[in-house]
Formats: sequence, C-alpha cells, structure tokens
Amino acid sequence: MKKTALITGILGQDGAYLAQFLLSKEYKIFGMIRRHPFQNFVNTDYLGVTKEIEFISGDMADEASLMNIVRAVRPDEVYNLAAQSFVEDSWEQARLTTEVNALGVLYLLNAIKFFHPVAKFYQASTSEMFGNSSGMNATNEHTPFYPRSPYGISKLYAHWMTINFRESYGMFCASGILFNHESPLRGEEFVTRKIAKGAAEVKHGLQNAISLGNLESKRDWGFAGDFVEAMWLMLQQEKAKDYVIATGETHSVANFLESAFMYVGIKEWRNYVTVDPRFMRPAEVHYLRGDASYAKQKLGWQPKVDFQALVKLMVDAELERLEHV
Repeated sequence: MKKTALITGILGQDGAYLAQFLLSKEYKIFGMIRRHPFQNFVNTDYLGVTKEIEFISGDMADEASLMNIVRAVRPDEVYNLAAQSFVEDSWEQARLTTEVNALGVLYLLNAIKFFHPVAKFYQASTSEMFGNSSGMNATNEHTPFYPRSPYGISKLYAHWMTINFRESYGMFCASGILFNHESPLRGEEFVTRKIAKGAAEVKHGLQNAISLGNLESKRDWGFAGDFVEAMWLMLQQEKAKDYVIATGETHSVANFLESAFMYVGIKEWRNYVTVDPRFMRPAEVHYLRGDASYAKQKLGWQPKVDFQALVKLMVDAELERLEHV
C-alpha cells in the first residue's frame, strides 16, 4: 500500500522538488494550497508533477481548515513547507509572517495531535534562526540561536513548538535546520534568482544592471533538490530528531555574481551591478555556514550539487527561459 504525504507550501520551490522526490518513491501526494481563482502551478509544471498531486484547500492561519485536512487525509507523513519565506518582507509584514510561520505551525501540530497523532511531522526550520551567533564559525545543532529578523523569530517559535510537541506528547516531530538552498524554481525576489536572471538578460542585452543589497553577505548555498532528500530521510528514522542541513561552504553575494557572469562570458560583472539601499536589511546576518556532520553520520545524507554547478544550473535555466520568450 502506498504511503501518503501531506505537503503544505507545495507550490513553492521546496514543495515542488519534494513532491517530485516522493513520487519517485511511489507516495500518494496531497498538496495543500490556499484557495485562489488563479493558482500558480509554474513550479510543479516545471518538474512535470502537477497532474500527479491531489490538491486540497487550506490555510495555515485557519486552524479549522488544517484540522479538516488532517482528519480527511490521515497522512503517514506531513511536511510543513508553508511560510512567508522572504526575509526582507518580514519587517514590513511582521504580523503575517508570525501568523503563518509561527501560529500556523502550532495549529497544524494541534490538528495532527487531535486527529492523527501517529503521523510523522517535518518542520522546515532555517539557518536564519542562528543570526550572527556563531561569528565566522560553522553552526551545528548545538549552536545558540539569535535571530535577526521577524522571519527568523517566527521560525524559532515554530522550531521550539515542534520540539515541545515531540517531548510533551511523544509525537514524531523532526525539524530540518536548512541553510540556504536554491534552484531554478527560486522566486524572482530572491538574490540568487535575481543574479541568475540578470546575468542571462545582460548577456542578451535585455538588462543594463542588477540592483542588489549587501554584496559582502556570505551564505552556505546548496541545491534544493538535494535538501528535500534530507527532509525525507529525517522521517524514515526510528526516533525524531533535529538536523542541520548544509554544504559546509560559504560564498558571498559577490562570489555568486562573479560566477554567474563569468559563466555567460562577462568578466567585469561590477559594471552591471548597482547597490540599492532599499535592499539592505535593518539588521544584517553577515555570515552563515553550516556543519551537517550529524546528518551525514545519522542519515547518510550528502549534498551532490556543488556551488559552481548550482550557479550554472540556475543560469542555464534563465537562458532557456529567454529562448522561449
């Protein structure tokens, strides 16, 4: 009998890749989406999985809808990927960010506890919870948290609530503390997608410059398609635990720019980039690097796509999109 999985946030980058991965494992996929007259299935269409998913209406801010979904679906595994995930917007939309990212997780955990407590639950935690706490050191599962944005704070609430349900009610609740992970499905507002798209458009003479924020900000960037495998592996373990998922390598925004522009044959990338104060964070996280040793040891997980391959993958996708415009 097929396992069933409920994925919230299924239309996002991670949701689409996770659906593709679970379908390869012959899961029955239920994807929660908010009711909207014009649904955007571009990510699941891109991966060719839209028709294989059973979509179900729900809202992370509506506890009753989550209870109805869990009661009706009774999934074997629940992957909570729904979030207001753009860090920059979290200052302007702090309430929405909190309602979806924090309270929504409490509502979903309650729904599972009341109607299907044997389900295994995955919470998408984030490296933004660490903030600047580690300085220039790699962070692991024991590094103190010090979030620097409403987004990071909301995710930390959800992270601790997930632990609380695990320890209070004996539920299988695991969190993946994922460092930055990118792909051709990244939203256009995110810096890596802006760079990949900008490099392709500058190459074709369609854009003169990319406007960005802090070029010296450093991140541990991996491929989303690799990271969703780690999510699944966490729920296949005998006991629920929390794991840092990262590549262990750090690159600056400037490094990403240089690699993307060099790939399209442009050496002087600085001629095509402007720094716009509008894209500066009120409180910056300067450096993030993860130590995924525990996940590698316990889950047998390894990232397969390195930094240069990730940049090429994203730029190639943008070049291909331009060919079909």
